[in-house]
Amino acid sequence: MLDTSLTKTAPVRTLPPVLEVRGLGRRVRGDDGAELAILDDVSFDIRPGEAVAIVGASGSGKSTLLGLLAGLDQPSSGSVRLRGQDLFSLTEDGRAALRGEALGFVFQSFQLLPALTALENVMLPLELAGRPDARTEAEHWLDRVGLGKRKGHYPRQLSGGEQQRVAVARAFAPRPALVLADEPTGNLDATTGQAIIELMFALNAQSATTLVLVTHDSGLAGRCDRVLSLGAGRLV
Repeated sequence: MLDTSLTKTAPVRTLPPVLEVRGLGRRVRGDDGAELAILDDVSFDIRPGEAVAIVGASGSGKSTLLGLLAGLDQPSSGSVRLRGQDLFSLTEDGRAALRGEALGFVFQSFQLLPALTALENVMLPLELAGRPDARTEAEHWLDRVGLGKRKGHYPRQLSGGEQQRVAVARAFAPRPALVLADEPTGNLDATTGQAIIELMFALNAQSATTLVLVTHDSGLAGRCDRVLSLGAGRLV
């Protein structure tokens, strides 16, 4: 089992930001044709080693912001620089390549591929990156999240907590610079959710990655170095 007793690694403030967000905005047209600002002039930096929570009421723009940070959606204004690279100056293929190299994802709904075993789900991003040690590395990460004996099981054969552990292993296995998590405990009961929180922060400390989480969980937000609060699409 993973040792979750480690303390959080302090942010490295002498290094350039992992993420630089400047004047980020996202606007859409409503059914009545009026323009609606989902995000408006959002700016912040995130340093290597930080754990940052993004909080706010439903509809405040949290998930939209996370999608823009990952380059999964296009902003109406502003910029996002990931490890110094302007995401939206890249082609879609270029953004996908940068995501594969620099980002890991943990989703509320786990997003495991049902036709793949736990091992194969964790191997997938490693194989896409051309890693010749994909199987060995995936086995190592499943051992680290306490699922070494469940490697051959399919998602339907795993509990919700076990599925999220597979998702966490998949996110950290490529050793990304940044892990983005969207409500990682949202589909779990309190006890299982707390175990996942401990797991994520322990892996983050051990791996020296940077963590950005969208969450409604005050306990999870309280574990982070910083909290960014969104209200009506703006930082408050």
